[in-house]
Amino acid sequence: MDKRFVVTPNLCTGCRTCELACAFSHSVNGKPGLSRIYPLSAGTDEAWVPVVCLQCENAACVKACLVDAIARNPETGALELDYDRCVRCMACVAACPFGCSLPDDQHSLVVKCDLCGGEPVCAMFCPTKALAHQEICSSDRKSA
Repeated sequence: MDKRFVVTPNLCTGCRTCELACAFSHSVNGKPGLSRIYPLSAGTDEAWVPVVCLQCENAACVKACLVDAIARNPETGALELDYDRCVRCMACVAACPFGCSLPDDQHSLVVKCDLCGGEPVCAMFCPTKALAHQEICSSDRKSA
């Protein structure tokens, strides 16, 4: 069994609990970090879309990284940044077509979703279950 991060936009109410959970779980020196997820209004108060890294199979951020600082974690499947290698050139920020590599100016970092080591905190705290981390069979993975 593998796990897949699943976003169901029609369940999102825009409560922003996911943002808070993410920011506090990625705190730096006692300060909340920049959230790696953000709900966008889809034009009405009732319609929201949680935007988070899609962990693309053929990721533009990985291709754009000049120092190979982004690599897939074989255990979690997340594309993770190696901060010791990252030179903060922002090429990954410019390359991501979904806006999911983000400059954290407060901490002088580039951040992206790392799936919290395999157990996304945003999904744990989502009151409507618009975010979930679900087990899938290997045979289902091809269709997912």
